[in-house]
Amino acid sequence: MSGSSYLLERAWVDGAVRDDVLVEIQDGRFTSVTPGGQSSTSSAEASLVDVQAPRPTGGTARLPGLTIPGLANCHSHAFHRALRGRTQRERGTFWTWREQMYAVAGRLDPDTYFALARATYLEMAAAGITTVGEFHYLHHQPDGTPYDDPNAMGHALVAAAAEAGIRIALLDTCYLSGGFGRPVETAQLRYSDGSAAAWASRTAQLRGSGAPDHVVHGSAIHSVRAVPRDEIPTVVAAAEGRPLHVHLSEQVAENDACVATYGVTPTQLLHDAGALGPLTTAVHATHLTGADIFHLGSTRTRACFCPTTERDLGDGIGPSRALHHAGSPLTLGSDSHAVIDLFEEMRATELDERLATQQRGHWTAAELLGAATAHDSLGFDDAGAIAVGRRADLVTIDTSTPSTAGTGADENTAVFAATAADVVHVVVDGRAVFAADDREQIGLELAAAIGKVHDG
Repeated sequence: MSGSSYLLERAWVDGAVRDDVLVEIQDGRFTSVTPGGQSSTSSAEASLVDVQAPRPTGGTARLPGLTIPGLANCHSHAFHRALRGRTQRERGTFWTWREQMYAVAGRLDPDTYFALARATYLEMAAAGITTVGEFHYLHHQPDGTPYDDPNAMGHALVAAAAEAGIRIALLDTCYLSGGFGRPVETAQLRYSDGSAAAWASRTAQLRGSGAPDHVVHGSAIHSVRAVPRDEIPTVVAAAEGRPLHVHLSEQVAENDACVATYGVTPTQLLHDAGALGPLTTAVHATHLTGADIFHLGSTRTRACFCPTTERDLGDGIGPSRALHHAGSPLTLGSDSHAVIDLFEEMRATELDERLATQQRGHWTAAELLGAATAHDSLGFDDAGAIAVGRRADLVTIDTSTPSTAGTGADENTAVFAATAADVVHVVVDGRAVFAADDREQIGLELAAAIGKVHDG
């Protein structure tokens, strides 16, 4: 990969916004990061070109605006993008929403899934997301029969991310039950491998050929309702040394059913099964007891909040700050893609805490920006900072839009003012993957891909 350089008008570097930051990139990584615009090479002789819509063609490209590290979307279900604007047309519950989701899941094949995921990941790139954690459980044909390639759907997701220009942690998900011992049915037939051992065998094939630099193969337990207690240790063993994610306590009904079935909360069940720890991420973690918070924090299990989905589904407000104080690091995701906007997820985390407590000031902008740029729960420990040796990701926000003008062009602008629509340029691993003029084409791709899902 050839080298490149950018002069960033303002950039978030070492925990602060700095002016005129010159970055040099070689083989997809930062080789020099210099506030004040001084280069370790002859920058004075480089041509300086403002980047608005076009990608740089040579010399040093100047990026006006505020540049932050790449954002990490730590929880995604790509096929849920086909539900946006449709499931909100009537009143209902999480469970009625799930039936509509199942209907979409039943229509996809590797080709239509690739097209939908590619368009969804392009939308993520346009929102400044440089890594996605894809919580993947749509494995088999509609009747549950494996494809000739048993990992065809997973391969479609990996290929879609590559074409969109972003990295992916494919979190291949174990799903065995329709709910606390009930058999799988309808769309759930596609999700199940029959046993954790069979799931582990299939995912071993997926990982067997290794992974390119933009892919991490991780694992997931769908939930304690979908994976029986005695099967969880098999998933934990298969995930050893890799990211392990799990939906946790998203619904009060799930907690109640878990206590009725096992006599313990979902968190306690996972703790007893050895599923918690620094490589584990608990997604949602909404309805927790004090003991649950202690277990998650003391094991350094991460908590992935998805506020735009949690409010869309009426799930509730999770204890983000209490988990942080207990030792559980915060990450963020867009989950069902009611919107794809990590800026909104950042500020919603703070604003939801304000609603729950009737007090302000739980999270600083710097803390929330740190959560949104944390890639390590997805296995990319070398991303998420504009620093020498790190993966060269750059997300530039226009600071002159109606949303951002006059807001200070600092971390508070990114967290409390900006939206995904204010992103004008994105670099992933040293490659420019999005410029503002791409938005119209991405919209056309989304419309076409979603139309095929709904109209056949």
